[in-house]
Amino acid sequence: MYKIGVIGDYDSICGFSALGLNIYPVEGIDEAKDSLTRLAEGGYGIIYVTEQYLSQMQEEQDLYREKQLPAIIAIPSVRENLGMGRAALKRYVEQAVGSDIIFNEE
Repeated sequence: MYKIGVIGDYDSICGFSALGLNIYPVEGIDEAKDSLTRLAEGGYGIIYVTEQYLSQMQEEQDLYREKQLPAIIAIPSVRENLGMGRAALKRYVEQAVGSDIIFNEE
């Protein structure tokens, strides 16, 4: 069974521990990148990363995008919402279905 991890600032991710997820609070982009690499190579199937950090990790995202695991998913932080999660969901639906059937923005 794969593990699920959450990376981000403590205030944004602390609640995920109540759901049984492993949380990894970080205080900077370098620490976030190190945590992502460690989790990706450590048997994690899903890694949630707050948008504020994931937006600064394009190289790391590209490295894992073509691999089956781990799935790296953006989540909003308590400080800011960049809309990355919604944009990614829109792209995935358009790839699978051929059009935007969820948000239907023209």
